[in-house]
Amino acid sequence: MSLVEQNGKNGARLSEARASDYLALLKPRVMSLVVFTGLVGLMVAPGHVNPVLGAIAILCIAVGAGASGALNMWYDADIDAVMKRTRNRPIPAGIISREEVLVFGLVLSAFSVMVLGLFVNWLAAALLAFTIFFYVVVYTMWLKRSTPQNIVIGGAAGAFPPVIGWAAATGTIGWESLVLFAIIFLWTPPHFWALSLFTTNDYAAARVPMMPNVHGEASTKLQILIYTLIVAPVGVLPWAMGFAGPVYGVVSLGLGLTFIAYAWGLWRASSAEAALKSAKKLFGFSLLYLFGLFAVLLGETIARSIPHWIGA
Repeated sequence: MSLVEQNGKNGARLSEARASDYLALLKPRVMSLVVFTGLVGLMVAPGHVNPVLGAIAILCIAVGAGASGALNMWYDADIDAVMKRTRNRPIPAGIISREEVLVFGLVLSAFSVMVLGLFVNWLAAALLAFTIFFYVVVYTMWLKRSTPQNIVIGGAAGAFPPVIGWAAATGTIGWESLVLFAIIFLWTPPHFWALSLFTTNDYAAARVPMMPNVHGEASTKLQILIYTLIVAPVGVLPWAMGFAGPVYGVVSLGLGLTFIAYAWGLWRASSAEAALKSAKKLFGFSLLYLFGLFAVLLGETIARSIPHWIGA
């Protein structure tokens, strides 16, 4: 039996997509990181958020992120079909039609923005709407196919969740949330350029102008090192600005120096094989770096809140 059957009477397509296929459209791995950083933004904000409203805010951030992922797959179906790591996604695999995914993504987008605005506040909702627009229109439709700086500028979309979380808690945009934005924004290029170094052929086949395909491996390795040298000290700023404690300060310094060491090793790699291994190691560590920073920040915030919870 085929995945999509034709109705013999009227030619209507009967989708056999399962719940897991629709879940795949939401890019759950990316969504989990978005939800986590959004939660940290919500938790580190001053004051105390009503737990129900906080849960609604995080749910809306998750749904908005999933909607962005679905709309990205709708537009990039042609690219996904020729890339090894994406060709089994629901649209190129023939499980769900592009039209269904477009409607699915638009409905989720509208739902997430409206619920966040009606139940939490409209600043957070506006930021979520802008994030979805930026990822789908600015990054996916324009930057991704037109410039090797696509991931640099487009990385702003993935950096907004802690700002949205902060806005949901306070109704404002604080300097602290902008520092968290900057950490993710500056982390994105070395993270994705490391990935592109060992998926170069995929991007070339899809005609996506990633940095290694346009400017070569040497230039990419140098830019990864430069961005890592910038993001490492920025990662320490939450402690320097006083909204993170000494544990965060020590951890962020250690993770930053390790990040630089991996980037330095990649830059110094003299052979293609050594560069490939170094790129994979850096890519893996970059995930640990970002998760580690936000996890420690969240842990310190919870620890400081315990006395208040007990007193309450």
